Amino acid sequence: MIEVKPETPDDWWEVEALYDLCFAPGRTALSSYRLRDDVLPVAGLSLVARDSDGTLAGAIRFWPVHVGDSDALLLGPVAVHPTHQGEGLGGFLIQEGLEAGRESGWARVMLVGDAPYYSRFGFARLDGVEMPPPTNPDRVLGLDLAPGAWAGVSGRVTRWTR
Repeated sequence: MIEVKPETPDDWWEVEALYDLCFAPGRTALSSYRLRDDVLPVAGLSLVARDSDGTLAGAIRFWPVHVGDSDALLLGPVAVHPTHQGEGLGGFLIQEGLEAGRESGWARVMLVGDAPYYSRFGFARLDGVEMPPPTNPDRVLGLDLAPGAWAGVSGRVTRWTR
């Protein structure tokens, strides 16, 4: 059995260790990490999944960003421990996080990722949204959490300043 709860400050380093395990060395050099520097993940939206032994099985984080003059959530990273991959846990964390974002009043969410994977959740390429370089524009994807939330939104993605 897997239990999903909001991430707490006590989970931070264990989640970081999971990300280190699941992603290539140098992951923190990616441009999306510059948007996260000195910014806390959104409380209540970043989730951890633990198995019946209390071992961290998966995690997802959401960060606040600005896109032009609008606010958005930046999804990522999401990771599942290798011993739990293939069980649908990553997809479950994504769905739970998106629903939590919607319920918290966020209108839009974006990420940098693989369109064929994320399209099953409703994500599509965002034209006119510019991630810091070097980011492949084909990998900049977005999803409306409120109807039409991405309509007319464009510009550079910048760090949260509130």
